[in-house]
Amino acid sequence: MFKGLGQLGDMGKMMKQAQELQGKMAEMQDSLASITVTGESGAGMVKATATAKGELTGLDIDPSIFNADDKEVVEDLILAAIKDAQAKAQARSEEEMRNLTTSMGLPPDVKLPF
Repeated sequence: MFKGLGQLGDMGKMMKQAQELQGKMAEMQDSLASITVTGESGAGMVKATATAKGELTGLDIDPSIFNADDKEVVEDLILAAIKDAQAKAQARSEEEMRNLTTSMGLPPDVKLPF
């Protein structure tokens, strides 16, 4: 297609790959909204569910932890479960990004500006 144009042909190929990558990135962002992760604390007594985008979607608390004297403990367990879910969401998002970049022939640790 771009024979005889030297590196311009490579530039065209790179632009096409960049457009393809951008499309796949958009698809991945959409799929992250449907992937869920669950963070836990207190040996599973508090569970927080989030999307891989980090949006908190659910909270499950074992009723046995409700005691007025343990209010601070319960609050700490809830925060710990949410933070665990957010960390898992971030890890899953990074894993999906690595899978995408590897499938495109890019180094797995490449940082993209998208």
